[in-house]
Amino acid sequence: MSTNCDVRYAASPREVKRMDTTELRDEFLVKNLMSKDVISWTYSHYDRFMVGGVVPINKAINLETLDELKSEFFLERREMGIINVGQKGTVSVDGKTYVLEHREALYLGQGNKNVTFSSGQSEHPAEFYLNSTPAHKAFPNKKIGVNDVEVIELGAPETANARTLRKYIVNSVVDVCQLQMGMTTIKSGSSWNTMPAHVHDRRMEVYFYFEVPKDQAVCHFMGETQETRHIWMANNEAVISPPWSIHSGSGTSSYSFIWGMAGENLDYGDMDVCEINKLR
Repeated sequence: MSTNCDVRYAASPREVKRMDTTELRDEFLVKNLMSKDVISWTYSHYDRFMVGGVVPINKAINLETLDELKSEFFLERREMGIINVGQKGTVSVDGKTYVLEHREALYLGQGNKNVTFSSGQSEHPAEFYLNSTPAHKAFPNKKIGVNDVEVIELGAPETANARTLRKYIVNSVVDVCQLQMGMTTIKSGSSWNTMPAHVHDRRMEVYFYFEVPKDQAVCHFMGETQETRHIWMANNEAVISPPWSIHSGSGTSSYSFIWGMAGENLDYGDMDVCEINKLR
């Protein structure tokens, strides 16, 4: 079997207040996502969100169902978003092949049975980052190229948060049930990825940090606005953000991250902004 899965249960703000560094990391940090020839999943009980990754090297890797899903096939009751952060690769879906170049995405709707991941060259493999959420309706599969995304310029150099946000899998680009995914790139000279910070109690979120240089790191901030915590993160690591938590980060160098959301609605602007000088 070319799949493994780690299950994370939901934690309340009261529990998190009492956690030390190791407990915080065990609860929210997702490591070893980009494993060779293995799909590594983490199943979160926050909105049943699943985050995963796979780097096909020696063979094509099949998307297999899991005991945790109690389903005949993985996408029987789910939808999935895929973003390739590596080199050229292909995703075969029920006999149709989609070629994904670097930073291209693919949305797969509920009901797709046979999904396979492969790389164009084993020496320069694809690195597929995966998000999956429960679905109530089957929407068509759709590839999202770099020119198909919605682009928003945010922040400013003066506040060290100049960044480019690209919306890949959102309801204005592709029909979805609840999954949303996008990518944010921090501009040279800036460090903050989401500042002012915010919360959206109707949706949870997962951040996947990549393009972080080997000797650098990103400090991810979470917790309630009056009771924040932080987690130091390396390249190709993800972090689970509960609906009640802020989610923001600052790096020691330039970097990018992919955000994925799930929850009650598809309103990207549905958020409660936290005043910077009131964070604690």
